[in-house]
Amino acid sequence: MEGKEKLGSFFHPLALVDTDQIGEGTRVWAFAHVMSGAHVGAGCNICEHVFIEGGARVGNNVVVKNGVSIWVGVTVEDNAFLGPHCVLTNDPNPRAYIKKPTEAFVSTLIREGATIGAGAIIVCGTTIGRHAFVGAGTVVIRSVPDYALVVGNPARQIGWMCYCATKLPVPVTPGADSKCICEHCGRTFQYSATGLQEIL
Repeated sequence: MEGKEKLGSFFHPLALVDTDQIGEGTRVWAFAHVMSGAHVGAGCNICEHVFIEGGARVGNNVVVKNGVSIWVGVTVEDNAFLGPHCVLTNDPNPRAYIKKPTEAFVSTLIREGATIGAGAIIVCGTTIGRHAFVGAGTVVIRSVPDYALVVGNPARQIGWMCYCATKLPVPVTPGADSKCICEHCGRTFQYSATGLQEIL
């Protein structure tokens, strides 16, 4: 079976794509469903059994692995990676018999370049920072800083991750002026009371 192409994108013949808001070069694979009103950027890879609800927003060059659902109120920025079967939510206190309007849902933001590991759970109302790394199976109940590496249930920070996905060395003398250099790519970072920042 051959897939369909639209705006330079590839849609597998067993995918259900109801939106026209999909960027050039995006691939949507078998059994994925992208609802009307969903926005998906350019160069994305939407893998099998992915569901993207109307109103959800996915940026450019995002990878969404198998079995992920992206609900209304969820925004995924450019270059993020959503691992297989990670869970995103938009209602902190659901009941089957209480029907809420869309505006009652709680938003979730996954910032540019962040990685969500396989099977991780992201509770709504949180922000996953730029280039943060959420380990497989982690349960995130509060926001994660830029470049932070978090694991466990509930998530706890165990370090920092570089843009290149290498764990950064811990400074010898932590403090506002502490710096570190990534051993893999050579980027330089500065630690502060508010987190980690790359020195350009």
